Amino acid sequence: MKLPQPLTGIIPPMVTPLSGPSTLDCPGVERLVEHILGGGVHGLFILGTTGEGPSLGPAVQCELISRVCTQVAERVPVLVGITDTASSEALMTAQYAAAAGASGVVVAPPPYFATTQAELLGYIRRLAEAVPLPVILYNMPTHTKVFIGADTVQAAADIPGVLGLKDSSGNLLYFHEVQRRLAARPDFTLLVGPEELLAASVLLGGHGGVNGGANLFPRLYVRLFDAARAGDLSLVRRLHAQVINISSQLYSVGCSAASMLQGVKAALAAHGICAGALAEPFQSFGVDEQAEIQRRLETFVARGESLTNSIGIPRAAHMPAGG
Repeated sequence: MKLPQPLTGIIPPMVTPLSGPSTLDCPGVERLVEHILGGGVHGLFILGTTGEGPSLGPAVQCELISRVCTQVAERVPVLVGITDTASSEALMTAQYAAAAGASGVVVAPPPYFATTQAELLGYIRRLAEAVPLPVILYNMPTHTKVFIGADTVQAAADIPGVLGLKDSSGNLLYFHEVQRRLAARPDFTLLVGPEELLAASVLLGGHGGVNGGANLFPRLYVRLFDAARAGDLSLVRRLHAQVINISSQLYSVGCSAASMLQGVKAALAAHGICAGALAEPFQSFGVDEQAEIQRRLETFVARGESLTNSIGIPRAAHMPAGG
């Protein structure tokens, strides 16, 4: 499927269902894809941060790409994360994604070695020339230690094949500065990562969100996006409050750096959608944390946000967090 310009809406960063640290939960992949698409989303992003892409080996990455692209069957665009320390590996993943039928790739600055903005821009230009798919830039400074500056984004927007930016910096001032610089480029996609900023960014002209909570409640995030695009402030306030409640409650159990991932996977596992295992070095929640996630999750379901209304899994069908 050709990537629309601009790409708008909710593009969930899908978690990677795992039955072990490096083994796909294949039935879980199928159920999760249908659950997310059943929420009316506008695209799907795999192998990003929420998808644990950098923690997965090439074999698992390729298997996931192939399975997801085949299952989605061009119902929505599929974006594939290709961020890697080695540009050759990023290019090979992009080539595999293109052959599998993906619509675009998402790339952050190569982690480990910090680059200057000039070096980063050169890397983006060379990669875009070599990659057989449209490129979305990914600003994720907490993980890569490199911030994609507004000047760099503005310059990269003129590179053929670079079609947008996903900003996960959490810096709304930066997001709006990029918007200002690219005001004459309505075809360049500007997406926000942190779901807490989805409403504000879309109300002020952003194109949508790549929000982890949409793995759980895709319809909620689509409704919030639609309300913000329509300028329905009363509805936006109500839906935004639900998103903030999900963020504050489900992502705060435990003390791991991966607590958000653990919480999302535990919630999905509790409702039989997919297994809850994580890639190394992280582990899924233990019994006590899983029970706490279940308790908190019940409050959201009681308010009418169901994880299972897209694919018809009964709420009693629980699955152990790790398998």
